[in-house]
Amino acid sequence: MTPGRPRVEGDWLLVPAPQQHRPFRLFCFPHAGGDATAYLPLAHALAPLAEVWALRMPARGGRGRHPMPATFDQLVRTVVAELGPHLEGPFGFYGQSLGALLAFETARALPPGRRPRLLVTASAQPPSAWTDGRPQHRDAEELLRLAGTADLVSADPELREIALHAIRTDLEVRHTYRYRPAPPIESDLHAVVGDADPMLGAAQLDDWARHTSGTFGLTVVPGGHLLATVEQRGPAELLTSLITSRPAEPVDPRGPVRPTGSARPVDLDHLYDLDRTDRPDQPDLRRQKEQQWSAPRSI
Repeated sequence: MTPGRPRVEGDWLLVPAPQQHRPFRLFCFPHAGGDATAYLPLAHALAPLAEVWALRMPARGGRGRHPMPATFDQLVRTVVAELGPHLEGPFGFYGQSLGALLAFETARALPPGRRPRLLVTASAQPPSAWTDGRPQHRDAEELLRLAGTADLVSADPELREIALHAIRTDLEVRHTYRYRPAPPIESDLHAVVGDADPMLGAAQLDDWARHTSGTFGLTVVPGGHLLATVEQRGPAELLTSLITSRPAEPVDPRGPVRPTGSARPVDLDHLYDLDRTDRPDQPDLRRQKEQQWSAPRSI
């Protein structure tokens, strides 16, 4: 079954590969500086089993003029309100890096009985570790380098500044985060990390287990800090096994780091034209730069 053309739902959600039936919905939360376009290959890899709904963060790409909420708590409340009407049938959350923290806090903010069946946290330490002085002290320049994308924008000062601005915007709201202990959520929780991640390893993820009263799992997959990008689909096989409750085939973490698949070509011009709220009066050159960063090289 061929997915439909990408569509947006309000300001906050992109459905990269709409399905005609009502499959499992996987809401995807981008990393710091990232955008919904990072999940295009994953959306096509999971179709028709699951339909990806990716969060379109403010202050980048098609939402370049939309302000970011001032605090992390406000961001969570806004995301909960935007997702609420779309939490129908079985659904799950997937987030990577800062997006994993946002996915977790969004799941906690939902009332019991309306939480995701599955929460997958990729490339992220447990919530309490975000207040111990490590992740928040990495600045935008360092995150750009550790994500492996600094060289890609080094030759274009304007493109590099667009990338850094998106990261700084997310770091500012991230600095307001304060972890508050609460009862564990009932969602099944699975932590995943790349075997070549320069920022953390599997041993740092064990504490995620205490945040769920459901099942907990931890998997190491080939890859760096960013698993799902516009150029690779990320842990699609693992997500497939979790959604269908089938055991995943073992992955040798010593194996080579490699892309896990390629996506069907997507008309990115059409994708960006879907947003008519803040694009028409922007200079063409600026728009091209925004697209160049947000589409091919999200971090």
